[in-house]
Amino acid sequence: MPTCFNEIQRFQSLLSNRYESDEAESITQMVVEEVLHLKRHEWRLAGDKEIDERTCHLLNDILGRLLAGEPIQYILGHAWFLNERYLVNSGTLIPRPETEELVQWLIESIDRNKNYRILDVGTGTGCIAISIQKALPDAQVYAIDLSRAAIQTARMNAQNILGPEAAHRMIQADMTDARWWDEQNAWEIIVSNPPYVMESEKKEMEEHVFAFEPSSALFVSNNEPLFFYSTLAEKAQKHLTPEGQLYFEINAALGQATKDMLYEYGFESELRKDLFGKDRMIRARKANRT
Repeated sequence: MPTCFNEIQRFQSLLSNRYESDEAESITQMVVEEVLHLKRHEWRLAGDKEIDERTCHLLNDILGRLLAGEPIQYILGHAWFLNERYLVNSGTLIPRPETEELVQWLIESIDRNKNYRILDVGTGTGCIAISIQKALPDAQVYAIDLSRAAIQTARMNAQNILGPEAAHRMIQADMTDARWWDEQNAWEIIVSNPPYVMESEKKEMEEHVFAFEPSSALFVSNNEPLFFYSTLAEKAQKHLTPEGQLYFEINAALGQATKDMLYEYGFESELRKDLFGKDRMIRARKANRT
């Protein structure tokens, strides 16, 4: 029977043929913790421990899927976002650190003593809405997504992390549906991480991203790259309170274009860079142009 040390070495060696060394090590660590229940500092002490046949088969299956490019989060069925574990599947995007930055910016920027009505549009796993609700327990945070699969996942995450009331606020709805908007009260904050990767940018992406993650949550037409933002800006003119705010994650190549579009819809906006120095977030308010 192989030992834990043998398997760890095998994973890192084979994954290094496909991933950068740091990423290969990180993925190996995730698998070892999930399957062998060993933290990084325990590897050496448990190295001589033999692995049973069933676990060997499981590790081989995981390794094969990784070498085929499938993201580790889909294989394990979860991803971490702001220290919470979220269910993920092929119907949702994998939460990313840049989105954590957007949520932290929002939370740090608003008055925590106010009972905001907040809407997360295109919620996916629910990570944005759930993180905001967790940080602002007095707020009323709702989330919508067109995808039934995504909303089902978001509801499970809300139930697991916050409880049943939060799960009921995850709603399947079309952001372009004027009737749905008209049935709601005004919002103080609208936040969204909508599809923003242009089809022309696909060639610059890692294959495993567009091969496994839902394309409808990633890509937009080259001809209308700001479609979702302009739609939300139009809705916000009517359905955002006078002092309300928009928070968007954006395409780093379209920062100024997004600002210009928001200006045309009557908003003043501010760009913010992510940890990699790229324009990744934007905050906007209705402009006072009298």
